[in-house]
Parts: sequence; structure tokens; C-alpha cells
Amino acid sequence: MDKLADNKICGEAECSHVLSMATALDDFIAPDCRFINIKKGQMVYVYSKLVPEEGAGVFWSGSVYGERYVDQMGIIGYFPATVVKETHKFTEVTVKIPTTGMDFYCV
Repeated sequence: MDKLADNKICGEAECSHVLSMATALDDFIAPDCRFINIKKGQMVYVYSKLVPEEGAGVFWSGSVYGERYVDQMGIIGYFPATVVKETHKFTEVTVKIPTTGMDFYCV
């Protein structure tokens, strides 16, 4: 799979802590297994934010939680930053780290 970006912003070096919470402004249908489906109104936990290359879209990684689509709960994937509105930031301290092929690996 192609890399979506060369760098990402996280709350710490492992990217395991939630950066922020967001609410979905619109539906997003995942085009491949690197992405997650999001339904309008769902709460999204944001784990990292890709640093966009020139001319590329802005993608964040996160997980959706909600009463519907329970089978997706806990699955982390990418989505366009434009389909969500950040509602709460958990940290202002971030680190910029390089992405690897594993950041975009899926089967």
C-alpha cells in the first residue's frame, strides 16, 4: 500500500495515547482497508494526524465509537480530517515522527 504521508503528529513516540476527540460532520466510506467507515454524528478518538505532503489530503487516524456499527468499535484507521470537527484536545504537547510502511499496512 502507498504511504499517505512521510510524517505524523502524535501525543508521544508510540502514538498510543488519544490526541483528541472529534464528532463526525458527515459520512465517510472507507476506500480500502487502511481507512475506517464513519457515520455522521459518531464520536471519533484521534490517535495521530498525518503531516500532508504538498497537494495531498489531510488524513488523521482514529477509532469510532457509537451505538451503531458496533463491529467497528476499537478498529483504528485513517479518515479525512475534513469529515470531523475536533471537540476536545487531550494534549497540547505533540511529537512529529516519521511514518513507516507498517502505518499503512493492511490485508
